[in-house]
Amino acid sequence: MIYIILSICCSVTVAVLLKLAKRYQISVIQAVTVNYFIALSLCFLFFKPDVKLISAAAPWPIYIALAVLLPSIFLFLAASVKKLGIVKTDIAQRLSLFIPILAAYFIFREDFNHLKIVGLVVGFAAIVLTFLRKSNHQSAGKESLIYPIMVFVGFGVIDVLFKQIALYKDLPYTTSLFIVFGLAFIVSLLLVMVMLMAGKIELQVINVVCGFILGLFNFGNILFYMKAHKALANNPSTVFAAMNLGVIIAGTCIGVIVFKEKLSRLNYAGIILAVAAVIFITLSQHAVR
Repeated sequence: MIYIILSICCSVTVAVLLKLAKRYQISVIQAVTVNYFIALSLCFLFFKPDVKLISAAAPWPIYIALAVLLPSIFLFLAASVKKLGIVKTDIAQRLSLFIPILAAYFIFREDFNHLKIVGLVVGFAAIVLTFLRKSNHQSAGKESLIYPIMVFVGFGVIDVLFKQIALYKDLPYTTSLFIVFGLAFIVSLLLVMVMLMAGKIELQVINVVCGFILGLFNFGNILFYMKAHKALANNPSTVFAAMNLGVIIAGTCIGVIVFKEKLSRLNYAGIILAVAAVIFITLSQHAVR
């Protein structure tokens, strides 16, 4: 369980760092670029990918799609944390698991049981209640909702693409991860260069420092999550449930207690339903076995 706890801590810390980015005027795109360079370096150090195995036959369209999506969604993640806070953003990210579940049904023709259907219905209700705002905030709320919606859709699509990579057996998954991080770094770097030439941003050391820390925790989340699955190979549902529930609960506590984020009773009801949805989906996976 120590790996799950460490993964949860790393995941929530990433959200906290993005929350603090506004306070310290961090350029998120610069931090994200450094983040992928650090993640790429750590991936090479810990996973020791065999680059000799990389060939033209690899799923390059998926790699390229991920390379564009990852930094893009990171920017939406930062904007969502800034506009709506850690609590709602974490829930949007965690409930994005519905997209690969729906893809499994409609694309991969996997069977659904009653628990999974209940989980999806409860999860949809959780999304609606979590993002409801009081009437005096509706105008600002509607504009801000695009960010968690993009987080929800983006992370869901990314999950589907990573599952597609996992099906490609000619390359180890960690080697594919190394390629994706490398391409994501290149895409982020190109974006930074364009913004620099356009005069929209300036290079600052603080952004490099923040990106370094962000990269450590972002990679730590992936590393410990993979280690948790390896340590509990016979209980993947336990890892799945503990990770998603842990992030929702920890993110809620930090958002409300530390950052004083305002939530209505309906929002709290949405959080409870989000927890219930994860439990139903986890039980449905166990039932399939």
